[in-house]
Amino acid sequence: MHEEVVTEYLSLGLRFGRLADGFVDSWYGDPELARRVDAEPRPDASGLAARSARLLAALPDSGLAEPRRRFLSAQLAALNCAARRMAGEEIPFGDEVRTYFEVDIELGEPDRYAEIHDAIGALLPGSGDLRARTAAFYERNAVPPDRLARAVQAVSGELRAMTRTVFDLPEQESVEYVVVRDKPWNAYNRYLGGFRSRVELNAEAGRTIAALPLLAIHESYPGHHTEHCRKEAGLVDGAGHGEHLISLVNTPQCLMAEGTAEMADAAVPGPGWGRWTADILADAGVRVEGELVEEVLRLIRLLMPARQDAAIMLHDRGADPDQVTAYLERWLLVPPDHARRMTRFLTDPLWRAYSVTYIEGPRLVGAWLNAGPGRTSLVERYQRLLDEPLLPSDLRADLEAAGREEPRPEPETVPADTAAEA
Repeated sequence: MHEEVVTEYLSLGLRFGRLADGFVDSWYGDPELARRVDAEPRPDASGLAARSARLLAALPDSGLAEPRRRFLSAQLAALNCAARRMAGEEIPFGDEVRTYFEVDIELGEPDRYAEIHDAIGALLPGSGDLRARTAAFYERNAVPPDRLARAVQAVSGELRAMTRTVFDLPEQESVEYVVVRDKPWNAYNRYLGGFRSRVELNAEAGRTIAALPLLAIHESYPGHHTEHCRKEAGLVDGAGHGEHLISLVNTPQCLMAEGTAEMADAAVPGPGWGRWTADILADAGVRVEGELVEEVLRLIRLLMPARQDAAIMLHDRGADPDQVTAYLERWLLVPPDHARRMTRFLTDPLWRAYSVTYIEGPRLVGAWLNAGPGRTSLVERYQRLLDEPLLPSDLRADLEAAGREEPRPEPETVPADTAAEA
């Protein structure tokens, strides 16, 4: 039996899911609670804003321990902001992002992007237009859709074995991979509870080797699936913290999850994944330039703040979608259709701020991982991310205590979702 305030929080999250498809990222709680919420009249955004405000005010007297109150307070503040936006309230984009994710954002530096273009050009064969050379690089290293499932399962199997040697996982945990088409994302983890995930892979994701292993790392081992499993075993089953039965987008929980998943390759398998992947895929009948792929995608990663620039341009600087699409096409070295797809994602009312999680999440998590005391290994710190309900403000407080400034440099890893987009 969960505490009353936790049950109210879970019910509130489910109501958001009824109002906005996709708002509930995962749910594996009491089916009867979900049925009761489904039987209610359709909620309205103003009502959800009022409910979230009342629940936030009730937290101090809830009887929950202080860390749980802090987590729920941050979540509820984000939900209240989301509900007010759904109800039509005009909220400045910077304030919206700060409330959702506990981070401040700013535009990147095109001069820096130009330097990165030069570095990419020095690695790729040929001369002339860099976008054309980048497209040819991706084409040479594509995974055909009919081989994508076999290839990702081969990579995932190796990653699972490696992850199990580093982090304990429930014996019965499993991941099912399914190839789908015509989705706005490259991969999506649907955590089902009971230590099971269904990972859907967009067939288009295979056009770049970023999908393998980086998508498998991000979505499964030791990324989202591993985090869900360990939190279900430790926080939900072990400690009875029922608030973790649900995951909601546009909340601090979400930025932490994406930052943790995008930095997962720092823990497993670590540097050298390009050659490692090439050897595995060769057995699956797929040839890739492993070491070159790893180095090029490391640089592509450094261009990804341009996606955040695009969101700021759209929602804070008054740019029109065509301007933003041209900006993305230029700096991310993507073809026009992919740039238009990114722009559509950024104009979706639910997802318009979400790209921030792929930029600021790994920045903050990466800085925190690298700032640990000498007696604490990176793997030990990464395990805390898997096990504890840490907030962005927690990581920032640790960095300040360690005398580290707020991170602006990009991490030295390649985020699966954004790199595969390019």
